[in-house]
Parts: sequence; structure tokens; C-alpha cells
Amino acid sequence: MNILVINGSPMEKSRTRGIAKLVKELLEEKGVMVAYYDLGIEKLPLFPGDEDNKENDSLQKLYKEAKEADGFFITSPEYHNGMSGVLKNALDFLGGTHFKHKPAAIAAASGGSKGGINALNNMRTVLRGLYAFVLPDQFVSDPECYDENYDLVDRESVERLQVITDLLVDLTEKLGVKQEQNVR
Repeated sequence: MNILVINGSPMEKSRTRGIAKLVKELLEEKGVMVAYYDLGIEKLPLFPGDEDNKENDSLQKLYKEAKEADGFFITSPEYHNGMSGVLKNALDFLGGTHFKHKPAAIAAASGGSKGGINALNNMRTVLRGLYAFVLPDQFVSDPECYDENYDLVDRESVERLQVITDLLVDLTEKLGVKQEQNVR
């Protein structure tokens, strides 16, 4: 099983990256192969409405990792009541062939109290449009859940992410079995 974890924050210092890094560690502890794609490091061009950027190394890496993924864990900060622009741009480059019949878990980092839900709803809508099976469970965190290095350290938050990663692994395994049975 291969899960692609995407950090949807463009920021150098990012609580969203703190979620993504922790999710990567939790999945690896479960014996899952994890690909990690960080939109704060990988710089994608703006989506032009077609696939005319075939020479872009960051884009080719995204295509390859999404194609090989059996499931996804996608994170975003909430910007102006939605997901980050860099995440939406990355998802625009991808299509249903990357996500169809694959599970996706989502998480958001709030910039303040009571934020993040709109980003999650926005991500859920777009991922459904890409034919992903978006887990009904989701995660949002507030700034006080992090230490000074932007690592997620709040015990309840870590436990919550353990539950969601367990659900993602379980659903990915079940869908993988069904896909293999349909091939035969």
C-alpha cells in the first residue's frame, strides 16, 4: 500500500506541514509506504487549463506519486474560507484518473479559533469532483496545538490523527482488495 501525503501550504513555516509530517510518521509506523509531496517546497506553475507543462520536474513528480498512490492524506491551511491556492492549483493538474476509487483523508490547520472547516468543505467538494472516496472523518487544529517549531504536539490532536490514519489504511486495504478482485 502506498499513501501520498500532500502538504498544501506554500509557507516556509507552516502548521499545515506539522500535520502532514506527523501523518507521514503515523502511516510509516503502521508499515505503510508513504510518498510525501510538499507544495511549500515543490513549486508548480499555474494551471493553464491543459497539460502543457510536461517538462516541469515538480509537476512530473506530482503526476508520478499520485498515479502510484493507493490513497491520499491531504492537508491545507484555511485561506479566505477555502483551501490554499497552491493546493487547488495542484489538484487542478491532477484528474479523476489519479483519484478515482481511491480514499482520501483531509485535514486543515486553522489560523485562529473556529477556523478550518470551510477549507475542509472546499477540499471535500473538489476531491469528490475528482472521484475520490473522501473519508467522512476529518481533522482541524488550532494554533495552540503546535510548539514553536510548528510541530503538532497536542495529545488529543495526535490521537485524533491516529484514528483517521487507521481509517484511511483500513479503507485503502479494503478498496485494494475489491479492485484486485475486479481485475480477475
